[in-house]
Amino acid sequence: MNNIEIFENERAAGYNQFVETWIPNYHNFLDCLPQLLRKNTKPRDLLVVGCGTGNEIERFAKAPEKWMITGIDPSPAMIKQANEKLQNSDSVTLIEGLVSDLEVDKKYSAATLLLVLHFLEDNGNKLNLLKDISDRLLSGATFVMLDITGDKKQIKQNLNVLRLLLPDGLDEEMINFRMNRIENELFAISEQRLSELLQEAGFEAPIRFFQSSVYVGWITKKK
Repeated sequence: MNNIEIFENERAAGYNQFVETWIPNYHNFLDCLPQLLRKNTKPRDLLVVGCGTGNEIERFAKAPEKWMITGIDPSPAMIKQANEKLQNSDSVTLIEGLVSDLEVDKKYSAATLLLVLHFLEDNGNKLNLLKDISDRLLSGATFVMLDITGDKKQIKQNLNVLRLLLPDGLDEEMINFRMNRIENELFAISEQRLSELLQEAGFEAPIRFFQSSVYVGWITKKK
């Protein structure tokens, strides 16, 4: 996978504050993940792709059910924060690297990919990542995604909604910068295109179960 976006320095240090500010209902989404996956996932062996600072891993580590969790991220700074957050959990393994670095023989029964795909161009890079994940999952494994999704018109309309939901007191220049970046510099795709990519990578057609402005949550299964 080429041209992967790696969070470093101030960008990594400020990640948690950024997602809490810019993704309405972010914590509600994370809180529902263990419940979404617990009933049909056995063994409870979870792969968290682009694990960042470990926010979703923390939910599974604290869940009543025992999960064995592997988190992987290419950013040393993000992995360092995740290690500090999860140092007391003996069920978590954190790896600095890419999904393609993982052994194909090791198969997981569930996986998550949150806020990653929109950083990759739809020139084979998105599909390659989805295939890399699919190759490491058991048949029938559940896969949950959260990503910026929509065609150009949908993104523009939902950015107007997002602006209304932002906390008071944010710098207007920074808001305009972020809005422009989401609309013009990231690589969001339509729901139809996302479904096509997932099915080509070996998943079922995804179900949309969550939306907060431009951020959309999906659930599917490995064929």
